Amino acid sequence: MFDLVRLAIAFALILFLLRRKWNVGYVLLTGSGALAVLYLMKLSSLFLVVRNALTAGITIKLLIALTFIRIFEFILRDKAILAKMMESMKGLFRNKKAVVISMPLLIGMLPSVGGAYFSAPMVDEATRDLSISPEEKAFANYWFRHPWEFILPLYPGIILASVLTSIEVRTFIILNLSYAITMFLIGLRGLKGISGSYKVLKNVSRKGLWSFLPIVILLGLVIIWQMELHVALVILVLMLMIYFRYSPGKAVEAFRYGFSGDVVVLIIGVMFFKEALEVSGAVGNISLFFHDNNIPMMPILFFLPFLTGVLTGVTVGFVGSTFPLIMSLTGSDPHAFTLAFASGFIGVLLSPVHVCLILTKEYFKADMWGIYKKTLPAAGAVMIVAVLEFLVI
Repeated sequence: MFDLVRLAIAFALILFLLRRKWNVGYVLLTGSGALAVLYLMKLSSLFLVVRNALTAGITIKLLIALTFIRIFEFILRDKAILAKMMESMKGLFRNKKAVVISMPLLIGMLPSVGGAYFSAPMVDEATRDLSISPEEKAFANYWFRHPWEFILPLYPGIILASVLTSIEVRTFIILNLSYAITMFLIGLRGLKGISGSYKVLKNVSRKGLWSFLPIVILLGLVIIWQMELHVALVILVLMLMIYFRYSPGKAVEAFRYGFSGDVVVLIIGVMFFKEALEVSGAVGNISLFFHDNNIPMMPILFFLPFLTGVLTGVTVGFVGSTFPLIMSLTGSDPHAFTLAFASGFIGVLLSPVHVCLILTKEYFKADMWGIYKKTLPAAGAVMIVAVLEFLVI
């Protein structure tokens, strides 16, 4: 029980500092320090947190990916490719809401850490002539890249869930499909400030389709050739620089734009907080608390994955840490595990350490509580569908 109190204090501090408009990276570093104090972590444990955070493969990959996403964005803007893409989407779909959500939906097919940072400039471009708040832009970018994680086997979470439970991926996809559809439909209702249609000539939209070639190449590298996103981005950026004959001076300008001190602090903050949660034993202790207190099955299927998802902000985090325990209590019941998956993923979506949420907030300079005011009701609707499906089926 004391773990819940300590974690509540740490998260209350994080939310307070975010409301004070602190840089998210510094907020999470402060939260890491608070966990160290609350858990009276020894020097050896602190060293482990620092070492794991700075040397983890995901830290390096995330730094490379986010840097080259910014360089990619620089090239797209510099050569007016982004503007052509938006004109093309306007001509193809006409409906403003469809244009805005199309980019995060497309980029969301890439199972990449921080992929929301990739689609953010595209959403920004699509909403440039619309009078909507930064929070609504952030919600559109964040929410619509994530329905795929319920059903797309490119994502490691659903694969890991299948391996741990011996339930076929196909079964997870079928049972999770209602959650993905609900996410999509409820998200559309959440975009109240976006309405109307664009008036664009058809030939403009057809010509503009060529502007999507860089995105198609990136998708091909990641999905067909199964390259990791950071590797694919490096290759694509170098290809574009060669194609557009960037001078050394222009290339240096692009790299200067790509390498941001704020992004570095952000990544370090996320990784420090994640490692502090794990090294302190917070995640493991929460799981044991539910198990040892003989809490009924329904609350376990919800709270255990949900809280772990909130704490880690990563799907494989709640799947890997809670599914083995749930399996020891329920066996391989597909309906129990799809409810647990939905609960955990909703926790991930609401987690203040979810990289996509943090990056989206930072890109649009949105208020975190303003994003939550849209995300909480939408997440609640998905959870209601999950519970009803479990009770009925």
